[in-house]
Amino acid sequence: MDCNCNAYHCPVDTTLNMIGGKYKALILWHLTDKTLRFGELRKLIPQATPKMLTQQLRELEENHLINRTVFPVVPPRVDYCLSDLGISIRPILEAIYNWGTDYLKENGLEASCSMTFSS
Repeated sequence: MDCNCNAYHCPVDTTLNMIGGKYKALILWHLTDKTLRFGELRKLIPQATPKMLTQQLRELEENHLINRTVFPVVPPRVDYCLSDLGISIRPILEAIYNWGTDYLKENGLEASCSMTFSS
């Protein structure tokens, strides 16, 4: 299996560039099957600073993985949800979740996060 990831059209590099990032996969995971506001994402990912969370959300929006809807109310209300492209990434996120769960079990550890998925 050869992959010249310096090439512009490497599938692995493309995928990692889109979902790789400190919190991108977590954001996508939490937006699976629901729409959330910035404050709700902050509570779900407390380790992310507001600046970092904002940056990651912008990159996901630029990559067309999430939709950002701004409502003209005071105070401003902004909702985030997965786009159709973002929804298509769910099997990858589930595979990462399953791999991580198996890895933890094999090393005598138990998953202790609130992340789960329904099949």
